[in-house]
Amino acid sequence: MAKNRPYGDNARVGMVKNRSQSYNPHTNVWTKRDTETGRFIDGKKDGTPFKGVRKEK
Repeated sequence: MAKNRPYGDNARVGMVKNRSQSYNPHTNVWTKRDTETGRFIDGKKDGTPFKGVRKEK
């Protein structure tokens, strides 16, 4: 059976809650949003999406 070890290595298991992300093709940046307030939180410049954050349509 699989285990999520080692414990205490700050590795999150599962998805990030109350967050979503969308891609801006003009700037090539993935932008993370707070789903409760709708505010933009963070942008990722390397062109890859955030891990564990759901994507908006």
